[in-house]
Amino acid sequence: MNKKWLKAAGIRALKTVAQTAVGLIPAAITISQVDWKVVAGTAVLAGIVSLLTSVAGLPEVSANE
Repeated sequence: MNKKWLKAAGIRALKTVAQTAVGLIPAAITISQVDWKVVAGTAVLAGIVSLLTSVAGLPEVSANE
């Protein structure tokens, strides 16, 4: 793992976290009914899973780099 891989994997994980959080918010009828702990926990878990799947390889970073 090098800096380029860490940056690419980090960006991908942050995008996944944001997409997951945004996807969970409409599940509540009003914004006050959103369970923010569940949103945060699920989003963080999605980010961790994204990082773990990035270990298999990232198209943004070639094997030669």
